[in-house]
Amino acid sequence: MSTHEAASEAPAPEAPVRFDTKIAVLLREDLETWQRLNVTAFLVSGLGKQFPEVIGEPYEDADAVGYLPMFRQPVLVFEGTKETLTTAHARVLSRALPRALFTSDLFTTGNDRDNRAAVRAVATADLDLVGLAVYGPKNAVDKVLKGARMHP
Repeated sequence: MSTHEAASEAPAPEAPVRFDTKIAVLLREDLETWQRLNVTAFLVSGLGKQFPEVIGEPYEDADAVGYLPMFRQPVLVFEGTKETLTTAHARVLSRALPRALFTSDLFTTGNDRDNRAAVRAVATADLDLVGLAVYGPKNAVDKVLKGARMHP
């Protein structure tokens, strides 16, 4: 077999995986590090239940030890001012995109029941947002996040 024949039989490199959707989290820039991590985890936690297509296949290492599946695509994290979050919240509502929110009140609660009650107690316009997650078509999510910057 000639070198030319061997080269032509090699498998073509796989094309990069592209997604037409985006998972994004917007955090208020004045949060402590532990708050940023906690808020991000909480905000994305409901996506897999509501949109099972965002979850990939389970993982397995070389010793056949299994691990839970994770998102099939990256989660992009952004930051912005309180005003940036308020504007993004209005945009996500006007576009009716799937979203999750985290308010400053949730730092003082310790469970899901109390979290939901804390959010329910505040009118939409008065929510003290510290985090917002959004999922949807890339262009729509980009429009919601206009003015935010990638988290450092």
